[in-house]
Amino acid sequence: MSEFNQPLGGNEMPRFGGPATMMRLPTQADAAGLDAAFIGVPLDIGTSNRPGARLGPRQIRDESRMLRPYNMATRAAPFDSLQVADIGDVPVNTFNLPKNLEIIDAFYREVLSHGTTPLTMGGDHTFTLPILRAIARQHGPVGLIHIDAHADVNDHMFGESIAHGTPIRRAQEEGLLDSQRVVQIGLRGTGYAADDFDWCRRQGFRVVTAEQCWHKSLEPLMAEVREQMGDGPVYISFDIDGLDPSVAPGTGTVEMAGLTAAQGLEIVRGAWGLNVVGGDLMEVAPPYDPSGNTALMGATLLYEMLCVLPGVMRRD
Repeated sequence: MSEFNQPLGGNEMPRFGGPATMMRLPTQADAAGLDAAFIGVPLDIGTSNRPGARLGPRQIRDESRMLRPYNMATRAAPFDSLQVADIGDVPVNTFNLPKNLEIIDAFYREVLSHGTTPLTMGGDHTFTLPILRAIARQHGPVGLIHIDAHADVNDHMFGESIAHGTPIRRAQEEGLLDSQRVVQIGLRGTGYAADDFDWCRRQGFRVVTAEQCWHKSLEPLMAEVREQMGDGPVYISFDIDGLDPSVAPGTGTVEMAGLTAAQGLEIVRGAWGLNVVGGDLMEVAPPYDPSGNTALMGATLLYEMLCVLPGVMRRD
């Protein structure tokens, strides 16, 4: 019998039954004894367009019932390598956005105190900021692989400095990022001015627009990203709207002509060998996802993040 937690198999319980946890994993009250933990942040009060991402963690967990423990493509066997559980949701405050920054920061500091790597399902992208605050307190400034249609570097939104369009700017200003090891992939669409992306370039970020990704494999790009990231700590933040809405329609701020499903997988799989210290999958909004495919894609990307964590073995 394995010493590690295992997802509940489809031959033990039909996939439409069993616990409504990430991959039908065991749950526990905190991160004690875990190498990695799945965590939900069910909150979307930082959104500027369509709401609904507060329901994302529940739907991602539901659609994750289709995922099996062994990665057939990469041969990663995370559940033979790491102790993993779903530790539930951050107890967020439904009404007070600034208060949530404190709640989430404290929650993740406690998780990290156990040496546990957090993998987060959102929730809107605002809440990557308090997670990065906790991560940087533990690891120092981190490299960032940021997949998104938007740069999220607004100085303010409706006069507010904290919203889902500002977290990367605030993280840079607070010294949470190693700016020479930040890459943003999939940025696209219309903007207010060239500075929407050029601000990032002035910080030293590498900006890879969606147009630069069209009609090609991203494996060569990720080889360059691995070289750029080196041995330092790396955080992966994946806004589901980085993918094209034909793949992921269930999100709040859609932009046309984004990344393909295969490219999304190539990006995360391309982080293999890096010192990944955490990751998130944000902005899945189930009200606009009647097929469940957006949430399934989100669950798949979170599983792929688990598969590239340090210490995960690959079966020959």
